Amino acid sequence: MEIKRITPEQAKELLDSKSGYVYLDVRTVPEFEAGHVPGAKNVPVLEPDAFGHMRMNRRFVEIVETSFGKDVKLITGCQKGGRSLKSAELLLSAGFGNVLDMRGGFGGETDELGRVTFPGWAPRGLPTTRESAPEDCYASLTKK
Repeated sequence: MEIKRITPEQAKELLDSKSGYVYLDVRTVPEFEAGHVPGAKNVPVLEPDAFGHMRMNRRFVEIVETSFGKDVKLITGCQKGGRSLKSAELLLSAGFGNVLDMRGGFGGETDELGRVTFPGWAPRGLPTTRESAPEDCYASLTKK
């Protein structure tokens, strides 16, 4: 199953179009709180275990389905593009029909030396915020 990847500008255009797209930020809660796409919903695909090691969020697909339903139009995004691509794969495999992945994530793809090779949302000068409605935060979405 091929995942359609879009640029940050294409993601902004879809979000601004009022056609029902939801930006799903799959980064950790601290990453999300440090800055994100305005209106983004946060459901981390990875979360720390009791020892601080990152592991798959076993409830990721369940939380997304409970919060938005399988018919939702999603744009997945993370920090660099890797976690969101994996998230899109998980969601499509679970039967979600309309999932796009935003290439470059919030900060941008980097090479092995940490140099940005494909700028993400923030480095392109697109709007960012640290504000979010309580219902957009992970803690609220897990209660649904």
